[in-house]
Amino acid sequence: MTVVRLGIALPQYGPLASMDAVTGFAAAAEELGYESLWVGDRVLAPISPSDFYPGGTPERPYPPEFVTFADPLILLTVAASVTNKVRLGTSTLTGTVYPAVVLARMLTSLDQVSGGRLDVGLGIGWLRDEYTATGTPWKGRGGQLEELLDVLRKFWTGDPVEHEGERWRIPASKVGLRPAQRPHPPVLLGGLSPVALDRVGRRADGWLPAGLPAPYLAKLWGTVVTAAEKAGRDPGTLRRVLRINPKPGTDLKDVAAQLEAAAETGIAEAFVDPHYLARDVTHALDLAAELRDLVPNG
Repeated sequence: MTVVRLGIALPQYGPLASMDAVTGFAAAAEELGYESLWVGDRVLAPISPSDFYPGGTPERPYPPEFVTFADPLILLTVAASVTNKVRLGTSTLTGTVYPAVVLARMLTSLDQVSGGRLDVGLGIGWLRDEYTATGTPWKGRGGQLEELLDVLRKFWTGDPVEHEGERWRIPASKVGLRPAQRPHPPVLLGGLSPVALDRVGRRADGWLPAGLPAPYLAKLWGTVVTAAEKAGRDPGTLRRVLRINPKPGTDLKDVAAQLEAAAETGIAEAFVDPHYLARDVTHALDLAAELRDLVPNG
């Protein structure tokens, strides 16, 4: 079987959202040989949502598990405190609903706390209600993400820092806090649209695709490669980290087959979200151990 660097999602939402269990799960996952731990982002679960989750219906606009959703950066901080080697990533943080300078400070602090193990995965989300609730304009959110990337890089590499943009204005300020990773933590972007893929190629350190057939992923990757080359960047340096969300009842052998198919297209990193398979955290760990036995270490 082709080797892939394998990660797993931390217990964060639905029946697995047990704050007391995060430390034990994170430590056990590292002991099992997982190479990364991941969290997602969900700000709220509206009763009458403005938008449906992909594949949602009026009767089930989003997975019911989303009603209980722990803060992603707090969970990664907890996981950092009980692990030593695993990478810690967000897939994906809805970066545009956070004040840019506050998010920059939080991410920098987390990279310090983890000893330089943070992967910053960002996206723009799909739910307008989250933008409304956080006082964030929905229109132009792609441009907001571009500006957020500007702010993060300035905060991580400049001193003093100053920014004047459409969304945020930061007066010239001294910044003593620096990330452990230099020049900064890797920034990975989600998205499947041509505009999003072009942004990955132009600006990111990698791409965060989710749950699509390997041939289709390979086709989309071509757009990233083209954008990177046009921007004068080496596409060979860009990462791809595939998220797999197995549906209830999925056989883990089928998950392993998905990982194999993805690896054959050149994807070297992936992680699996057990939230729709596991009854509770103990069951999630049992599944993690079974999957780890099916997939060779990267």
